[in-house]
Amino acid sequence: PTALPAAHEPMLLLAVTDFVANSAAFAYFTAGALRRNISSDMLPRRFPLQLRTKNMGVFSPELQKRYPDQPMELRLSARRQPLLSCRPDALHGALFSSAEAFVVLPNATRVPAFLLNIDANVTGKPTITGNRLGGTPCLRRGPLCLPCAGLRALPVPQVKRLETLLKFGLWLFGVPWANSECCPHPVP
Repeated sequence: PTALPAAHEPMLLLAVTDFVANSAAFAYFTAGALRRNISSDMLPRRFPLQLRTKNMGVFSPELQKRYPDQPMELRLSARRQPLLSCRPDALHGALFSSAEAFVVLPNATRVPAFLLNIDANVTGKPTITGNRLGGTPCLRRGPLCLPCAGLRALPVPQVKRLETLLKFGLWLFGVPWANSECCPHPVP
């Protein structure tokens, strides 16, 4: 139990418990709301890796050979319910997700390319500076994992390179996006 501070001046105080956070995570997971399809037109133009087979050739050269310069899609989903814990010093989360990549053929058929399991432990200390919600996130995760070697008869992609790029994309686009979603307008 954490005691809430005494209010000496007018303020807004918000307290969230593990039970509330994990109940919400359970509800979203059970309802299937923790799934997202991402296509190339959803990514910012300046994102360093567009979802096309020619860009994925660095990670899986065979993919570019079999499907030259075709668009791709990613299906991100939670494999298990995320686990959240609130502590006085930080928020902690354990995420259990997967990313399945598909090649989109000219007739709109989707050909499975590869499947990655992505598990991560995230710790963040939220901060408010002026009118911006921020934080100091720390990502501790195990390596990306291919659950089925040789999935879909394509060679295993070079996971270490892909992992580095995903981490870079999170810092370059994920944190600014979270700030814009959490605080889109200046607080007076």
